[in-house]
Amino acid sequence: MSRKSQHRKAMLANMAISLIEHKRITTTVAKAKALRIYVEPLITKAKDDTTHSRRQVFSYLQNKDAVSELFRDVAVKVGDRPGGYTRILKTGTRFGDNAEMCIIELVDYNENMLSASEGTKEKTATRRSRRGGKKKTEGAPVAVAADVAEEVAEEVVETVEDVEDVAEEVAEEVVETVEDVEDVAEEVAEEVVETVEDVEDVAEEVAEEVVETVDEEKTDKNEEEEKEEKEEKEEKEEKEEKEKDKPKDK
Repeated sequence: MSRKSQHRKAMLANMAISLIEHKRITTTVAKAKALRIYVEPLITKAKDDTTHSRRQVFSYLQNKDAVSELFRDVAVKVGDRPGGYTRILKTGTRFGDNAEMCIIELVDYNENMLSASEGTKEKTATRRSRRGGKKKTEGAPVAVAADVAEEVAEEVVETVEDVEDVAEEVAEEVVETVEDVEDVAEEVAEEVVETVEDVEDVAEEVAEEVVETVDEEKTDKNEEEEKEEKEEKEEKEEKEEKEKDKPKDK
């Protein structure tokens, strides 16, 4: 679903809370299939009304009202059902991105379909038998078996599609993590190059400063030596002049 794991878990938890509170929600087919895998185990845990199961469900939903609704009402109503608590009804495509839309609902809260199924049961129960009834009764198990086979085939197809969707999500997450690692490696490499360049610049600056200080010391020494030579020359000249002046006085 092009989402990271934390975002996907939060989205599924919020959708599960909405489904428990409103009993039916409208969403995309991909999200509905992921929500079915997420919420049906929670409903199964809700059948066992214990503190441990309540804490387990709360760790997923993080909503006290939804947890109490699930254990108080939903679990009681679906207590006799061995599984398949949700139903997905496709409603067409969405205008704009052409995404497949559907309605996901809790099976036992659709009163229209429940009343229709009860009406069909009553009609079949009050139907009178005619001649050749034995043949019909013999064909009835075959029809029931065919219906059950079709339902099982549909469920198998849906589970295969769910597994494929989960596999695609895992592959996308792996690709995202690899891309993140590559980006981090590139950033680290760029930082290392920058630090090396900075070190080189600092080394050049230090070398220039050392050369300047050495040159200054040399110039200072040369100036001091020149001063000393000048002073020595001046002293010698003064001594020579004094020596020249002495015989003239005699």
